[in-house]
Amino acid sequence: MTTTYESICSTLPKSPKCWLITGVAGFIGSNLLETLLRLDQQVVGLDNFATGHQRNLDEVQSLVSPQQWARFQFINGDIRKLEDCRKACTGIDYVLHQAALGSVPRSLDDPITSNSTNIDGFLNMLVAARDAQVKSFTYAASSSTYGDHPGLPKVEDRIGKPLSPYAVTKYVNELYSDVFARNYNFQSIGLRYFNVFGRRQDPDGQYAAVIPKWASALIKGEQVYINGDGETSRDFCYVANAVQANILAATTTNPEAKNQVYNVAAGDQTSLNILFELLRENLQDYGVPSISKPLYRDFRSGDVRHSQASITKAQYLLGYAHTHRLADGIKDAMPWYAAMLGKF
Repeated sequence: MTTTYESICSTLPKSPKCWLITGVAGFIGSNLLETLLRLDQQVVGLDNFATGHQRNLDEVQSLVSPQQWARFQFINGDIRKLEDCRKACTGIDYVLHQAALGSVPRSLDDPITSNSTNIDGFLNMLVAARDAQVKSFTYAASSSTYGDHPGLPKVEDRIGKPLSPYAVTKYVNELYSDVFARNYNFQSIGLRYFNVFGRRQDPDGQYAAVIPKWASALIKGEQVYINGDGETSRDFCYVANAVQANILAATTTNPEAKNQVYNVAAGDQTSLNILFELLRENLQDYGVPSISKPLYRDFRSGDVRHSQASITKAQYLLGYAHTHRLADGIKDAMPWYAAMLGKF
């Protein structure tokens, strides 16, 4: 049986649209770019390289045909500048707004910059997209919005108090989106990502996500640190699932699906201890010894203890059907990490 996503991917090349990806040089943005170019779409990308990398764009260029790459236009700009947002939105059908300063610890260290990027920049994009009369506006929301709400699995209409400045900024995005729908009839869709991982996710730096950071440390023979006792759990979501959700949200013709937020995840729950073992087992295929043991340290400020998503709403209203669970995603992504670090 053909899924909704498979059906859309088969029809898009027959009727190409013009897509804007903000944060195009980042991890999720570059994966979206690769997928859309493979579907013969026109793509405009906006990035200021604050957290994105030219190497991500170079890699995408190496993976698509010259004809497909010619359909990509890059704008070096900043969402904190309204004129850059207006320029990027000109002639656009679908906006995929991924640009943001992620990371809970980063927001705790520098809440002002997180606020200016994630709130001021988001509002600029809303205004620019509204004025350009784009067909749809899809934005990266966050599972951090659930805050201290203890319920599992996480359901979209039940949230708690934010636990970090980052969580505040992502919740404000949802509030602004709702206000724009009420006052300007400008409808959007927010995607609450749950711990997205995969190819082109940066393993380096102070704010690197756990999977690439641990994979890098294991490959290099460095110490892996686990915050807390290792029983903290997450719903890890492979990037292919996030790409699917964005394309489904952008192209949906279901009026009930719009002006909503959706969890984007696999609906699973995995402890950090189990994650460590999965990474260690997969890296054995690349000659990485399995003798490493993690070192436990204090819990990290701003982190929730457990997280797991209900994906029922996205399945029902968007036709979302995740293709990868955690083990599938790790197996798919590991060759990329090994190659990137020169350890084939």
